[in-house]
Amino acid sequence: MAKRDYYEILEVTREENADGIKKSYRRLAVKYHPDKNPGDKHAEEKFKELGEAYEALSDAEKRAAYDQFGHAAFDPRQRARGGGFHDPFDIFREVFGGAAGGSIFDNFFGGNQDPSAPQRGDDLRYDLEISFEEAALGCEREISVTKLDKCETCDGSGAEAGSKLKTCATCGGRGQVLMSRGIFSIAQTCPHCKGAGRTLEKPCKGCHGNGKRDRTSKIKLKIPPGVDTGTRLRSTGNGEAGFRGGPAGDLYVMLHVKAHEIFQRDGDDLLCEVPVSFIQAALGAEIEVPTLESKATIKIPAGTQPATTFRVKNKGVKNLQGYGHGDLHVRVQVEVPTRLNHEQKAKLQEFAGLLDGKETPIAHGFFEKAKKFFK
Repeated sequence: MAKRDYYEILEVTREENADGIKKSYRRLAVKYHPDKNPGDKHAEEKFKELGEAYEALSDAEKRAAYDQFGHAAFDPRQRARGGGFHDPFDIFREVFGGAAGGSIFDNFFGGNQDPSAPQRGDDLRYDLEISFEEAALGCEREISVTKLDKCETCDGSGAEAGSKLKTCATCGGRGQVLMSRGIFSIAQTCPHCKGAGRTLEKPCKGCHGNGKRDRTSKIKLKIPPGVDTGTRLRSTGNGEAGFRGGPAGDLYVMLHVKAHEIFQRDGDDLLCEVPVSFIQAALGAEIEVPTLESKATIKIPAGTQPATTFRVKNKGVKNLQGYGHGDLHVRVQVEVPTRLNHEQKAKLQEFAGLLDGKETPIAHGFFEKAKKFFK
């Protein structure tokens, strides 16, 4: 099988500089490293292929030879220019600066970080359902959140008063132990100190050494006008407590807006349908329509057709970024009477006899076009 082009393997062009080649190798090597893809033969082959390609193109002399002779530049039977290739794992360690004897992921994935350093608490999510009016006009809500807060007994240290922390004897304070897997050295969380790097002489009885306890907190939220379903509000510092004195995480509140019985929303605009009588549509009228906060009056001109929409400016929803208000769009629905007495029917029939077609131009135009279909 023909070998793939080294530039293609590294996903770079032939004009790419050394920094670009290294950057691409780092990205792909992490993606296909066998430690991240256990048992995946395809990833293992890709990783070896990447090492070979990077070794050739990262060396100026070897790259020049490859550009001139292709893969033949490294064929010992032809124009050998640089000898055989090194172990792809040695190349990975060289690029990422892995220390001898340590995990090849130590430096890249933070294995050398101080496990006893303060750590920020986890962020939390809370789903909150609010009414249509609360979303459009804004409101204040109080929610109850059960989360891990700092233990008051030990002030978050996890230790009984007067006791001390000592370095973990199993991992020597690193928080990780190295496990050998054939040619790989894999760093795993220390089973004794659970990654903390230190152990407690006397764990706090209130939190059992965790430094955090479950507590229900009441949190007040100010919901601005103009929010909608999917809007995310952040309550800073109201997530879970930090570890070893680290700051608390944040609380993210996801809003879900209930449907309204009258209004529908389109961005900052509102839409509502208002019924009008046949008489109002035919003769014209002034009608009152609802708005979010009160009411408004619109003028229905004589001869208004069903589904005609009227706009009431600035009666929509306030823009969340402060760019004014949307509009209210009122769609009229002409209601046809369903129960008529004898006298009413007679009046309508008398009225129908007075029509000559000019009063209903839409119907007149339609039937003029459709004449041929009725022959």
